[in-house]
Amino acid sequence: MQVAALQHVQMRWQEDGDPAGRPLVFANSLGTDLRLWDKIIPRLPAGLRVIRFDKRGHGLSSCLNGPYTMDDLASDAIELMDMLDIKGAAFVGLSIGGMIGQAIAAKRPDLIAALVLSNTAARMGDAATWQGRIDAIEKGGIESMADAVMERWFGPAFRQTTELTAWRNMLTRTPQQGYVGCCHAIAAADLSASTAALRLPVMGIAGAVDGSSPPEVVKATTDMVPGSSFHVIDGAGHLPCVEAPEEFANLLASFLRDTANV
Repeated sequence: MQVAALQHVQMRWQEDGDPAGRPLVFANSLGTDLRLWDKIIPRLPAGLRVIRFDKRGHGLSSCLNGPYTMDDLASDAIELMDMLDIKGAAFVGLSIGGMIGQAIAAKRPDLIAALVLSNTAARMGDAATWQGRIDAIEKGGIESMADAVMERWFGPAFRQTTELTAWRNMLTRTPQQGYVGCCHAIAAADLSASTAALRLPVMGIAGAVDGSSPPEVVKATTDMVPGSSFHVIDGAGHLPCVEAPEEFANLLASFLRDTANV
């Protein structure tokens, strides 16, 4: 198990693939850890150096006092990428992970050469909605909202599988302080101006039944970047890499081939 001693956080990270290959960095969603990508990693093309990590307050990374900002989360990832000598990476971010990717691409364009925005947006919801979620969690814990989150995360068919229990457990075992800290970061973040200024290959991916980031929201952000592409995965919710890993991996492989010379 690998843990990076960064300036503000002890960050768990994992490396797979070819150490000398093209760097590919994954950033996971709110309430999940780096296992979010377990179904994607074995489906990737050969010749990639694959890096994934647990953002602060999630998984096996340290949980700091909140609230966090999007700049905090992006700075953690930048420090990790610098430590690992990663530049010109393809970066895949889902939900808050996609916001982190947008922030890094704007702040340090040398680090990201191509960007996949999965089930995310430049602005996700409004401050009042996020404050309502924070208040509910502080009153009843993450458990109190877990079933509602599962309905947003997954389509009806997946919610009938036994695998749902594992994802529900991952959510409810997320440190409350870390979850709420990231809620504050999302609530305060509006990346519209900096994302609209990006000039790099971008692919958007949405789940047709995503209850958190509907396809039209993802597309609106993807369309901010000239030359971007956009795809909807039928039947999938907020975590299409879990529900439809074959289709997700195929889209990613195609994007990596198209941007191989970037």
